[in-house]
Amino acid sequence: MKHAKNTICLWYDGGAEEAARFYARTFPDSSVGAIHHAPGDFPSGKQGDVLTVEFTVLGIPCLGLNGGPAFKHSEAFSFQVATSDQEETDRYWDAIVGNGGEESECGWCKDKWGLSWQITPLALSAAIADPDRAAAKRAFDAMMEMRKIDIAAIEAAHRG
Repeated sequence: MKHAKNTICLWYDGGAEEAARFYARTFPDSSVGAIHHAPGDFPSGKQGDVLTVEFTVLGIPCLGLNGGPAFKHSEAFSFQVATSDQEETDRYWDAIVGNGGEESECGWCKDKWGLSWQITPLALSAAIADPDRAAAKRAFDAMMEMRKIDIAAIEAAHRG
């Protein structure tokens, strides 16, 4: 396997392997690669514990590091997943929230490990980028009232 030149390293408090397996089950073009065990004791674990997990999420190479409780995820980093329809939007949102995650605003949610996800329908992106600024604002205002994005409501607001 060719090693990626740039990999996103995500810090977990012991849940890197579980997270990687969840992402691989949930998203296409996602998989779990090598699992590396610590060759010695480290601040948040012992020799033999899972230290890092190589995985791919929607084609993006990642490394999960079981670094312990020192650092937490924040909304400053998120995966933005473009969805093609309501079924796909619902499937990803419901998988993340239904697996111990939590809802947030405007299509954002967090998984049970605290990692933020933007489940963003292509229809929303197109509507808020419309050169007709009034139509774009109507769609944007509708989005601002939502948690999970409702494509039909975005399209209706966009049309006016």
